[in-house]
Amino acid sequence: MQVKPGISLPFHTCTHNKEQDVYKRILVPVDGSDTSTRALVAALQMARESGGSVRMVHVIEDLAQVIAYDPYGAYPGDLSKVMHDNGQKLLAEAMAVAQSAGVSAEQHLVEASGQRLAEAVLEEASRYKADLIVVGTHGRRGLGRVLLGSGAEQIIRQAALPVLVIRSGELEKARHGSAAAEPSLSTP
Repeated sequence: MQVKPGISLPFHTCTHNKEQDVYKRILVPVDGSDTSTRALVAALQMARESGGSVRMVHVIEDLAQVIAYDPYGAYPGDLSKVMHDNGQKLLAEAMAVAQSAGVSAEQHLVEASGQRLAEAVLEEASRYKADLIVVGTHGRRGLGRVLLGSGAEQIIRQAALPVLVIRSGELEKARHGSAAAEPSLSTP
């Protein structure tokens, strides 16, 4: 852009407060995938650096939405129990990581009856009064993204608060032609 002499541009003063960039209440969905683990590690690092806290959530989606069960039919009790137990196990493992990192954390299992994943995550972020959501993505493109959808994309589109997206290690490998660094969190 070229400015002609005699024309003044509006000048906006911007005061930058580093405190505004600090996220104290971070929500991170966990599902046991590599990208979820990478997101958890990033969230814990940020919380530790800011003196903040993390809420880890695992969402059990309604079986009718996930695998096209008849919503009025009976779910096999064993499948519901397995999904619930698996969610509790994932959250316990995430909590152990947070505790070993010395980060204040809590966990919550969300049963999203009649809700999509993004809706359940955003509702939980609101309840927690989160400043930030940290979510992992597989980075699918094209037909894979259309067919499988993207929970991260849905969260980004619907969120009224900042969302930090952590890409999968496979994307890093493809970009750099070498093995991506595994997520790690050094203890204090």
